[in-house]
Formats: sequence, C-alpha cells, structure tokens
Amino acid sequence: MSAEADTDTVRRVLAECDTWAVVGLGNNPARAAHGVARFLQERGKRIVPVHPSAETVLGQRGYASLADVPFPVDCVDVFRNSDAAGQFADEAVRIGARAVWFQLGVIDHEAMARARAAGLDTVMDRCPAIEWPSLGPSA
Repeated sequence: MSAEADTDTVRRVLAECDTWAVVGLGNNPARAAHGVARFLQERGKRIVPVHPSAETVLGQRGYASLADVPFPVDCVDVFRNSDAAGQFADEAVRIGARAVWFQLGVIDHEAMARARAAGLDTVMDRCPAIEWPSLGPSA
C-alpha cells in the first residue's frame, strides 16, 4: 500500500464523501475518469463532471470549473497531469470540499500538504475503484 494516504483516510473518504467532482471527466468512455466515475455512481455516489467543455456525462451535467459547481462537493477527484493538479487541490480548499483525491500517477506533494494544512482529507496516487473492495463501505 502506498504511503500517500493512511487506511483510515481512504476509508473515511470512500464512506463519507457522497458528491464527487471528477476533474477531467469527459464523454470518452475509454478514459479512466469515465470508468471510475461510473464505478462511483454505481455505488451510490453523485458524480459531477468538471471539464472545460462542460459536457453532460453519465447523465450528470458538467461544469467548466470547480468554482462553477453551484452546490457543495465532498471530494475533488483529480484526473489531470501532475503539473496541473495543484491548482485543483487549491480550488478544492476554496470551494470548501472535505477531501481531494489525486488519481494513480497524479503526484504533487506540495499541493497535498497545502490541502492537508487547510483541513482536507487527502489521498494521492491511488484509485477509489481499486481501493473500494478492501476499504470501501460494505453495501
């Protein structure tokens, strides 16, 4: 298991975060973001596509940015290159999210430290679909 989040944090985010803003989620079903968003949706989570084209994805209205989402978001799930990821951790803090989750291969230690310092639960270089079978809430 990666040291990028402790087991209790992963469990808490999977169990307690109901609304997930998925940054980078577009309509391409071949992309990892699409599969993970569908996975979360099938487990009762509300997904919110955040993509510059603001497409409707998996039946959910998309928004061009996190700031455009007009309701509270629990977790910001980041499917962006590591170089661009830090801005989304900072935006997660600004919008009052409870957690930020950087997907597999998305690594920005400084951004995660900023989010943690602001009180957010943080997970980095992991995938909720992979963690769910062992750490997700039992249905």
